[in-house]
Amino acid sequence: MTQQYPPRRRRRRGSLNWFIFLLALAATCVVGYMKLVPSFEQRDAAYEVEHPIYYNGVLQQHGAFIQDEHVKLPLPLLDELLDNSPIYYEQESNMLVLTTLDKVLRFKTESLNALLNEKSYELNIAAQVENDTVYIPAEIIEQLYGLHIQQLDGDVIAIYDPEFTVQTALVARSKGTALRAEPHIKSPYYKELSANQLVMVWEEGESWSKVQTMDGVQGYVKSAHLRAQDPIVYTPSIEPYEGLKHDLTGKKINLVWEAIYNRQPDLSSMPAMEGVNVVSPTWFELVDGKGTIQGKATHEYVEWAHGRGYQIWGLFSNGFEPDQTSEVLASTEKRFYMIQQLVAFAQLYKLDGINIDFENVYTEDKENLVQFVKEMMPIMHEQGLVVSIDVTPKSNSEMWSLFIDREALGKLVDYMMVMAYDEHWAASPKAGSVASLPWVEQSLLRILEEDQVPSEKLVLGMPLYTRIWSEEAQSDGSVKVSSKAVGMSKVDEIIAEHKLTPQYDDSIGQNYVEYTEDGVKQRIWIEDETSIKARTALVHKHKLAGVASWQRSFAKNEIWPVIEKGLEQ
Repeated sequence: MTQQYPPRRRRRRGSLNWFIFLLALAATCVVGYMKLVPSFEQRDAAYEVEHPIYYNGVLQQHGAFIQDEHVKLPLPLLDELLDNSPIYYEQESNMLVLTTLDKVLRFKTESLNALLNEKSYELNIAAQVENDTVYIPAEIIEQLYGLHIQQLDGDVIAIYDPEFTVQTALVARSKGTALRAEPHIKSPYYKELSANQLVMVWEEGESWSKVQTMDGVQGYVKSAHLRAQDPIVYTPSIEPYEGLKHDLTGKKINLVWEAIYNRQPDLSSMPAMEGVNVVSPTWFELVDGKGTIQGKATHEYVEWAHGRGYQIWGLFSNGFEPDQTSEVLASTEKRFYMIQQLVAFAQLYKLDGINIDFENVYTEDKENLVQFVKEMMPIMHEQGLVVSIDVTPKSNSEMWSLFIDREALGKLVDYMMVMAYDEHWAASPKAGSVASLPWVEQSLLRILEEDQVPSEKLVLGMPLYTRIWSEEAQSDGSVKVSSKAVGMSKVDEIIAEHKLTPQYDDSIGQNYVEYTEDGVKQRIWIEDETSIKARTALVHKHKLAGVASWQRSFAKNEIWPVIEKGLEQ
């Protein structure tokens, strides 16, 4: 008989399997519990600054300064938030200059005395410097730039753009909900939100939404726990400045510069200048590093010009002297002194505008030149004065081109004159046109496209002169090139004297002649009716504001009707 043994091993294996199953089930429950049970850890919202600032819902690096319940904002933050750098601080004098298109406000830190444009103005709260940071009262920023600035229930400051919409919601869960640091239930929470508590919604996700309480704490809640409400809509508190309206608004500018050096022009012999509507005499010049402006204006010229129906835009030059230009542009006091003098001249001589002509300027003065124009524009417009500025075509020349921030200036001035001439300048090593048509058009396009200057502000500067180029062979086989500038009538005399027949060069849009005199080759790229018609055609092609011609004494009488007709077409 065979002996039978009980299946003990099988029972042990079955028990072990049950134990493993129960252990896995327990582990699953623990893991599930750990996943489903929220964190009960509470923490305070931590900020790196005492008075944090949110801009359109985004926490900023810089904090506010609050004194006697008055909120003051740090200048570094305002530099980041405001377009076109409208706040200038001069550390040496503690002077702040705040500009808009129609206002310039000047005041020193720790002082309530200010100047608004040119008038005395008293501040309610003073700016101050704390730990080398300038803080400006929030109410000034609201009044000038239209930002909406709020001190929330806590120590948090909220700033909103002039036109901004904040989505809001109510906490819909009857027991409230936790405001968590991160968008998951295991994240620590800042506070419990009560039922029907209003919050601002900054990001709305499928599971979690980023919200902010009315006392400034920002965090995450489950999206299902929110019920959307009507948004908070911030509207502009400041009417937008529409610019200066003047007699030539919407009309083509037909300006001619009147170069006045040592003698005043003989008004009795002035040509009719058909179609001209603006004259710009070179009357005002910076003469020292203090900001002194020398004037050559006369009441006789003013009466003559206004009697003909011309506007007078007095030209203000820096004298092409870079050192004194640098000195005055770097000083808030000297910039203001120049502006005050120009206003006084404008009032005395009943001017209609100012034409700024700064040339031969250090590249490092680029920003200060823009600042000068920023500070100048509101005051000039308050006086009803049109402001224009002369700029060269873009090039790599530091002293004649790179110092000009055409994009920034184009946002400020009423008109920008592109001096589209001197393609081949007086001392050019190579003879050529003063302003070939392709070069002129390319000069315009670069400013229109690269610098985004509006076409309705751009005025095409045209030469009424040309250069007679002499090319003289040297004994070493080289050619010596020299030139002299002459007006239109002189070229006509040369053509008649030498019985020349101008040849049209289609590649440059000009007539051309050459001849030999005393064994020296003479070459002239002619400025005449042909070239002027081509230039005025560019005005219409690119929808420019008009033309500005340099300068009146170079013109022949027959050219004025050509310009007039060209602008009318």
